[in-house]
Amino acid sequence: MCYAEEIDKQASPLQSACAGGAAGAVTRAVAQPLDVLKIRFQLQTEPIKLGSKYSSIIQGLSSIVKEEGFFALWSGHIPAQLLSISYGILQFSTFEKLTELSKRSDPNFYFEHKHWLNFTNGATAATVATIVSFPFDTIRTRLIAEQKTQKVYKGFLNAFSIIIKTEGSKALFKGLVPTLAQIAPHAGIQFAVYKLLRDNVFNRIKFFQRSTTFGVIESSLLANFLAGGIAGIVSKTAIYPFDIVKKRLQIQGFQQHRKGFGKQMYCNGLLDCIKLTITNEGFLALYKGYGPSVLKAILVSALHFSVYDEIKYFLLRLSH
Repeated sequence: MCYAEEIDKQASPLQSACAGGAAGAVTRAVAQPLDVLKIRFQLQTEPIKLGSKYSSIIQGLSSIVKEEGFFALWSGHIPAQLLSISYGILQFSTFEKLTELSKRSDPNFYFEHKHWLNFTNGATAATVATIVSFPFDTIRTRLIAEQKTQKVYKGFLNAFSIIIKTEGSKALFKGLVPTLAQIAPHAGIQFAVYKLLRDNVFNRIKFFQRSTTFGVIESSLLANFLAGGIAGIVSKTAIYPFDIVKKRLQIQGFQQHRKGFGKQMYCNGLLDCIKLTITNEGFLALYKGYGPSVLKAILVSALHFSVYDEIKYFLLRLSH
């Protein structure tokens, strides 16, 4: 048995939760500028390079810094951190618990179908985490989407209060349906591809192994980072259109505060949003912002899994 599988077996729910929360915090702090740029791309309705405010990664980043200041690249960082930490805690602890239950209930079935079970357990864990943490996602999208010259919100708590007061609590869950349609297969693919590459590819190559602990082979930090990065590319490409639709639904009712960003979209629900996007902007509009998004996906997935495993391994070493 490889080190990674043994560690997964021994990790407690508390250790998994601590490692997941820490991984979420580190990943968010590093990747936030790409997330801000991705959302700005997703919310503009003009064709790229034909009157759109943002036309490329470099141009978009320089435009934001020039017009709004360097720290605008971390707009909405507080709710984004709350989102990432709560999501990481719930996702990884739920995944590890489901995996443990799968192994205990029928070990033979688990090892025969572990790749499919990694997919379903990952999808289930992400669904639970998304529902609980979704209000943070809506608030950070609003904070990123608003013009800095016409600020509506003074911060996280103020945004939360205004949204509840003016739009009702349901507004905090706008875009939840396409998000769940997106996040379940996304996380399922992520976990399945990561575990497959880590345990069945990199762990069998001597270069990606390191000194043993507990008498078993330990996958290296580089192996975990590469496996996580590849998992990020595959999963993000598969579900990206749902992310576009989610972001556009989350700013419905907020368009009047974004006029400086160009033309605004007004839609009524998931299907209407998809229809209007394709009709007015073409099918490829469903992949607007894909460049910064896939860069972010590589970085986030690589950091998320590698930092999570490193912290989990560290906590296990402390307890032995």
